[in-house]
Amino acid sequence: MLINSNEQLLVLLDNVLREPQNFWNEFYDQTFKKIPFFVNKPDENLVSYFENKIIQPREVLELGCGPGRNAIYLAKQGCSVVGVDISDKALQWAQKRVDEANVNVDLMCANIFELDLQEESFDFIYDSGCFHHIAPHRRVTYIELVHKLLKPNGSFALCSFEEHGAYGGSAISDEEVYIKRSLAGGLGYTKNQLREIFQSLEAIEIRKMIAMSDEDEYFGLEGFLVGLFKKID
Repeated sequence: MLINSNEQLLVLLDNVLREPQNFWNEFYDQTFKKIPFFVNKPDENLVSYFENKIIQPREVLELGCGPGRNAIYLAKQGCSVVGVDISDKALQWAQKRVDEANVNVDLMCANIFELDLQEESFDFIYDSGCFHHIAPHRRVTYIELVHKLLKPNGSFALCSFEEHGAYGGSAISDEEVYIKRSLAGGLGYTKNQLREIFQSLEAIEIRKMIAMSDEDEYFGLEGFLVGLFKKID
């Protein structure tokens, strides 16, 4: 096959590195396992944005929503929420939780790079655990996606592996990713790296996630970084 476009090259690299949909379906089919991310609690940083009135979004997109714990919280705050995930098993679980919570969330099974959504249609885009599974060659596409879908002055926030975290966060170089043909379970980042990657957005906050106990109302683990950014137009 001749590679005649940048998109063809991106897809080729996707096929070399992307963990298949089956992997994530198997991961989310093990609901009996005590995996920290399976709890039905919103991220502590997300809650703090609302409680401190840092953001007051209306139309929200969550990238990699998984079983829906953050999407449900957002819906309870009165937001109109679209949750996207590549795993239909995760979304089946999310729909069950959404129904039990008696809220409305529009769940979509899709690759985030193949979304067909209206430009500048969201006040807030949230990502809890998707970005660190994005390969280096897709970072630019990811940032373009955020800019494309965010309204002017909209906000973007993420929760991502920190380098050498307890639950993931490989410190391998971008070059090693392609040599090994693996993201090594998820890439880890530093605060400075996140600031550099998202330099086209205004950084409002980049910090370590606050660890929470099982008894706490919100979710938080050591080894994660959280960031809040604003689109300036």
